[in-house]
Amino acid sequence: MNNLLYVIAVILVIAWAIGFFAYSATGIIHVLLVIAIVAVLLNVIRGARV
Repeated sequence: MNNLLYVIAVILVIAWAIGFFAYSATGIIHVLLVIAIVAVLLNVIRGARV
């Protein structure tokens, strides 16, 4: 599950970067970035408790 969160976060960050640089930045692109950051933070917090 931990690896899955990292994979999803990386995919979302890559999608955000492509959308930010290739197209005009819209609201959905920033939402993808926020979701990626939240996924990484959740994984870090859960990993710290174990």
